[in-house]
Amino acid sequence: MSHAAVPRAGFPRAVLFDLDGTLLDSAPDMLATVNAMRDARGRGPMSMDVLRPVVSKGARAMTAAAFPDVPADERNTWIPEFLAIYDAELGRHGEVFDGIEAMLRALEDAGVAWGIVTNKPEYLARKLLPMLDWDTRCAVLIGGDTLPERKPHPLPLLHAAHLMGVAAADCVYVGDDERDIVAARAAGMRSIVALWGYRLDEDDPMAWQGDVLLESPHALCDPEAWPA
Repeated sequence: MSHAAVPRAGFPRAVLFDLDGTLLDSAPDMLATVNAMRDARGRGPMSMDVLRPVVSKGARAMTAAAFPDVPADERNTWIPEFLAIYDAELGRHGEVFDGIEAMLRALEDAGVAWGIVTNKPEYLARKLLPMLDWDTRCAVLIGGDTLPERKPHPLPLLHAAHLMGVAAADCVYVGDDERDIVAARAAGMRSIVALWGYRLDEDDPMAWQGDVLLESPHALCDPEAWPA
């Protein structure tokens, strides 16, 4: 059965979102995590300015930013430690981006179903939902380990659309990283680049070829802001 009703004119039938850097400013939780790891190794805290640009790149990228002098093979053995500490810090410091809740309410009021496709491990993403009051509102949640493939592969987006009962062409994907837009294009979905999220100085969002680029979630309260 489809979870998506017929939406009000202008809005898409369904919307899928990336999580970190798109819906949720989770960088403060991530900073607490890497600083706990640094403290355990006798190092001082790192700054948010250094970590924030790589949050959307995942645990390995954040660990690399926190310990650039440690060989990658050694750092990668610390990923379980990173995840365990992050699990304890989850939801304690971060918050949704300004405008996200208003945008989600606008979608719901318009009859638009929405869900989340993230590369975060599913158990961590799922743990966040009740903290955000999204557990009864989010139609589908796909994590980075839910399926054999993860973004930028299109499978997670296609599977999420299937579970929501909508065609990929009737769905829009919103994300702040190039792999989000690559996955959307490969899935046949329209896409929105969330410029309010995390990215490196050398990233060029215009080159990602998203259908729409937006500076603020507030804009998505307007049906005319969504790609046709």
